[in-house]
Amino acid sequence: MPRRATVRDIAAETGVSIATVSRVLNQAGNVAPQTRELVEQAVERLGLRAPGPRGGLPKPAAGAVYVRCPYVLTDYFGLIVSSIAETLERHGRQLILNAGEAAQHTHPLGRLAGDPGVAGAILILPPEPGDELVRLQARRFPFVVVDPRTRLPRDIASVSAAHFAGARQVTAHLVELGHTRIGVIAYPREWLASDARMGGHAAACADGGILPDPALVRYVEPTTQQGYRAARELLDLRQRPTALVAFNDKAAVGAMQAATERGLRIPADLSIAGFDDLDLSRATSPLLTTVRQPLQEMGRMAVSLLTRLLDRHELEALHVELGTELIVRDSTAPPP
Repeated sequence: MPRRATVRDIAAETGVSIATVSRVLNQAGNVAPQTRELVEQAVERLGLRAPGPRGGLPKPAAGAVYVRCPYVLTDYFGLIVSSIAETLERHGRQLILNAGEAAQHTHPLGRLAGDPGVAGAILILPPEPGDELVRLQARRFPFVVVDPRTRLPRDIASVSAAHFAGARQVTAHLVELGHTRIGVIAYPREWLASDARMGGHAAACADGGILPDPALVRYVEPTTQQGYRAARELLDLRQRPTALVAFNDKAAVGAMQAATERGLRIPADLSIAGFDDLDLSRATSPLLTTVRQPLQEMGRMAVSLLTRLLDRHELEALHVELGTELIVRDSTAPPP
């Protein structure tokens, strides 16, 4: 096992004083951004874990919280961001928001750790590759990921919904109604949530003695238009499904449009279910059966985890999954 780095080791590597290295490692102020970055890069380059703070309890990190949500703040992302903002205000923390589709073309993670005005960050469904998040964590910068897109190392804090359990609930509901040909409008294959939800769907099918059919699955972006296109393909199959599960309420609405165009009655001819329980699900006709994600609680939990990191607390449960709830409405019924 490699030995722990000492302050002297890092000082010798960087050519700065031992006192400066200690200030950087303890996240103290009065250090130039370039010097802080130099020391943090040396810690990462050595491949050794830097020593923790000495001399009693460390002071909480000062500064604002950077919230990155590189998507349009619609009802899904808007609920999470609003909850984060309200909770940060209660904690007396300022918020720096990086949001909108234009934010997808910026690359802020590399400079966050060197910004003296930023104490930590909350990253919502980050599109960056996992290795960028690992590099940021190696620089001892506190951050929490909400709804990670890809699998994270265990020492990177994250919060998400229980995707496996939620998908198992909704598919089990359809199986109990008597459906055996269930189409799935899933997220892209490489998304962590898609993998977990497909696992939950397969588990519910297995419980009902049903063999999942790969021909009944479409992997698409979570939009109304993509849900519409995927549903058209599934409903045009020679032996079409009697029920559709969409991993997103917007995709479920697109599926409803495709079914209506084909003269199919919902739920008499075709059952449709979604995921998220957005306001949209209560505005459809018929009302949409869906899985409720605790979006606002995800935002509050992210702030709670980050606050503990900023207070220098050790976290044991780093990957937090919040429970989901099946909401049965009028869009699902026994097959014809």
